[in-house]
Amino acid sequence: MTERDTTSLEAIVLAAGASARFGGAKLLARLDGAPLVAGALLTAFLSPVRRVHVAVASDAVRKVVKATAERLAASDRLTIVTVEDAAEGMGASLRAAARALPDDAAGVFVLLGDMPRIDPATVTTLARTLTSPHDIVAPTYLGRRGHPVLFGASWLPALRALSGDEGARALLETAGARLTRVPVEDPGIHLDVDRPEDLARAVEGQA
Repeated sequence: MTERDTTSLEAIVLAAGASARFGGAKLLARLDGAPLVAGALLTAFLSPVRRVHVAVASDAVRKVVKATAERLAASDRLTIVTVEDAAEGMGASLRAAARALPDDAAGVFVLLGDMPRIDPATVTTLARTLTSPHDIVAPTYLGRRGHPVLFGASWLPALRALSGDEGARALLETAGARLTRVPVEDPGIHLDVDRPEDLARAVEGQA
C-alpha cells in the first residue's frame, strides 16, 4: 500500500478473554510498571492506523484501556467495544470488534492484548507490505509465523462472521497464496503471555 493508503487502516486489540490459564485478571498483571495490556495498546497506538478498537468484557480492563489511551494522548483514536458474549471465545471478541469497524477501512490489524513486546516497527512493515484488499500479511521470526496479522478489506465480512474460540486461525489456514509472510527481526511477535511463567519471561526480556 502507499503511505497515503495506510491512513485508512484500523487496529483491533483483543482484551476480553477470561485468562483461565493465567488464573484470572491476566491483562491487569504488572509489567514494566503498568498493566500487561498496556504493551499491546502502545504498539497499536504507535501503528499507522486511524483508530484502535479494543474488545473488552470487564469494567476493570475497560478502565485500564481508557487510562492508557489518556496517558498516550490517544483518547481521540480509541473505540472500546464491549463483548457481551465473550464466554463464547476469541471468535466472539473479534467478531464484535470487526463489526465496529468503518466500512471504508482498507484493512485491519488484529493484535492480542496479552502480547506486550511487539515492536511497532513490525506493524509499520506489515502496513507497507499490504498491496491488495484480498491479501493477509503476517510476520515471521526464525521461520515461525506470529502476530499481529493484517487483513485486507476483503476479509472484513469473514471477520464479522466469526464464531467459536479459534479466532481467525481458520481464515489463515485457508488463505493460501493470499497470505504473505514477512520476515522481521522481532522476537516479540511470539511472546504470548498465557501463564504466569510467560509473564516472567516477558519481565526478563525473553521471547
